[in-house]
Amino acid sequence: MSQSLKETNLQISGMTCAACATRIEKGLNKLAGVESANVNLALEKSAIKYDPSQINVDDIEKKIRDLGYDVVMEKAEFDITGMTCAACATRIEKGLNKLDGVVKANVNLALEKATVEFNGSMLTNNDVIKKVESLGYKAQIKEDSKETSDHRQKEIAKQTKKFIFSAILSLPLLWAMVGHFSFTSFIYVPKIFMNPWFQLILATPVQFIIGGQFYVSAYKAIKNKGANMDVLVALGTSAAYFYSLYLSIMSLADSAHSVDLYFETSAVLITLIILGKLFEAKAKGRSSEAIKKLMGLQAKTAIIERNGIEMEIPIEEVVVGDILHIKPGEKIPVDGIIIKGQSAIDESMLTGESVPVDKKMGDEVIGATLNKNGFLKAEATKVGRDTALAQIIKVVEEAQGSKAPIQRLADRISGVFVPIVVAIAVITFIIWYVWVAPGDFADALEKMIAVLVIACPCALGLATPTSIMAGSGRAAEYGILFKGGEHLEMTHRVATVILDKTGTVTNGTPVLTDVLPKGSFAQEEFLALVGSAEKQSEHPLAQAIVQGIKDKGIPLKEVTEFEAVPGFGIKAIVDGKQILVGTRKLMNQNKVEIVDALVKMEELEKVGKTAMLAAVDGQYAGTVAVADTIKETSKTAISRLKKMGLDVIMITGDNQQTAGAIAAQAGIDHVIAEVLPEGKAEEVKKLQAQGYIVAMVGDGINDAPALAIADIGMAIGTGTDVAMEAADITLIRGDLNSIADAIFMSKKTITNIKQNLFWALAYNSLGIPIAALGFLAPWLAGAAMAFSSVSVVLNALRLQKVKL
Repeated sequence: MSQSLKETNLQISGMTCAACATRIEKGLNKLAGVESANVNLALEKSAIKYDPSQINVDDIEKKIRDLGYDVVMEKAEFDITGMTCAACATRIEKGLNKLDGVVKANVNLALEKATVEFNGSMLTNNDVIKKVESLGYKAQIKEDSKETSDHRQKEIAKQTKKFIFSAILSLPLLWAMVGHFSFTSFIYVPKIFMNPWFQLILATPVQFIIGGQFYVSAYKAIKNKGANMDVLVALGTSAAYFYSLYLSIMSLADSAHSVDLYFETSAVLITLIILGKLFEAKAKGRSSEAIKKLMGLQAKTAIIERNGIEMEIPIEEVVVGDILHIKPGEKIPVDGIIIKGQSAIDESMLTGESVPVDKKMGDEVIGATLNKNGFLKAEATKVGRDTALAQIIKVVEEAQGSKAPIQRLADRISGVFVPIVVAIAVITFIIWYVWVAPGDFADALEKMIAVLVIACPCALGLATPTSIMAGSGRAAEYGILFKGGEHLEMTHRVATVILDKTGTVTNGTPVLTDVLPKGSFAQEEFLALVGSAEKQSEHPLAQAIVQGIKDKGIPLKEVTEFEAVPGFGIKAIVDGKQILVGTRKLMNQNKVEIVDALVKMEELEKVGKTAMLAAVDGQYAGTVAVADTIKETSKTAISRLKKMGLDVIMITGDNQQTAGAIAAQAGIDHVIAEVLPEGKAEEVKKLQAQGYIVAMVGDGINDAPALAIADIGMAIGTGTDVAMEAADITLIRGDLNSIADAIFMSKKTITNIKQNLFWALAYNSLGIPIAALGFLAPWLAGAAMAFSSVSVVLNALRLQKVKL
């Protein structure tokens, strides 16, 4: 059966908490034919493996909608050419509707247009175009038609409007509440603010228009035999609102009742929760942008040679076997093999390594990398979804889709807490109405509402988000950006830290480290000749040498002739002298005696440096070396991580010798070298399989899959945007000390959350029985509830004083 399984990824909207994700997972896993379903709340995505012989995607989507959620679809319009009659339009329409992932396709013959609604996780525009072309017609996307706006952006805009509207209506109610107490009597409160009917007019839209989403979510939860925080919110705010409405009606007969109103309790609580949901919506799903940026790396067009004719075509039309023409400074369109030419290729966007790689005939080139200085002809070997870049994108998508959010402790508690509170409230009403005060409905109702008000989840609902907001806000002041509360919660559990080498442990750019002139040359004269010769070269190693010489204040001379020898070095005439700078082979080709220099050269290479030999007028003149040096703070930071009891591992694509040299300088004991980009994610998986909680720290695009699959991904802020989007935490300063700071801040925040939850639960545990026994009037219950919320917020605010 496993061979016939298919996988689909559906974008789901309407989830509000971890309980929603769990409910969808359970519902889907019960379907016949579904092998496994994993729902990711943070990304609002699901990964579902199913047997197509038993169930199809339409059935899965229907189940998700039956559970009360929705599946997000994309919609695009295509210009169709080649249709001659209605039969053509019908044929295309039927063909598209049979395509996996297409929900609905309409083809209009008169307008020569197709409108297609499809699952963007399963199909792309190109898949639709290829299907139309396979039917014998031509299709082209209408660029201005595709609905590209992210549904999360719409959600953020909607929640922002709700918050502003709710805050405006709640402000007078809050004002009235603050001025209500004897110790705040000096605060002026307009008389109308105390009017129960004015308060009712303000509170009702907040309760039912703004708070309507909580009622809908609570209904879904109860309908599916579950309970989440929305059930508690709906229950608590409804108790306060309807009790206040009851008192307002009672005040018609006795004005004394109008004093004990709780409209502000429900309105302010809803406003705060909407604000929390707004922050949550902004933090969610940032990694979807990483995929877009990765896709944006590839070239848009390619120059190819077919049948001796040179032509420029869209990247999507390149096929295996095409001969690619790649000019200096251009991106390599797809993966291939060089059949003519030599050049240095900048592969840093994929490998993370700063030094370009010299390539010659027979060597492989990778799509999206940059051809620096030579014209190349290459034969395309991998195109479309088979390229290295496409494979990295796939690994990132899979890693992101497999991550499940941490189940919120408050949500787990609420699953048991809600039915218990409701049961206690009902029992309280019955006991008072039947035995304690027989027939006194109003008295029994008051006691029941007192239980519901005291059990209102203000403190429980605020316990986690306030701590997370305070903790993440304080961390941000130190340049540590947590992308969501779930990452702040997980970070303190990290046991192993994997560090990428280039740009993370090291600075990421080569610098001049050693200057060794032969005895007969003065250092300044030697450097002036070498720097002058290299300044014509565009190679990064040459630029590092020139910059190092300029930093020493040594003036450069005029160059009368210059020649780059790809893969070997350079030749130049400076001050009438012939200068050679480059490899052993360059020296041997020009019959320069270098035996005395080789021992020192090998010593430099053993410690991870790139050494280059220099000759003047055919005589060996000295050696210069460049290297990617470790950051000043790396050694101290790694020592600090070790003292915290963490295992520190360095991972790199470099050879073992270079990697070992850098690790020794930084004080790292464990090194994983010669790892391909996709292999980094595999190394993370291996450690996770052994039970370790792993943090991956990197800065390059090649780190993105590992950053996404790690329990916590930390991106160095000085690195690429893609790495930062794929990670859970961004370390803006680029200082490895920020790793220890992030873990410390996480520990502090978790401790604070546990304190908040303890007091919130203790408050309910003590308050509910007191209210049930009739010793707590509803107004006092409301005051106690407000105090508990304030105490939780004040405790959370202590995090803003933490020093890192």
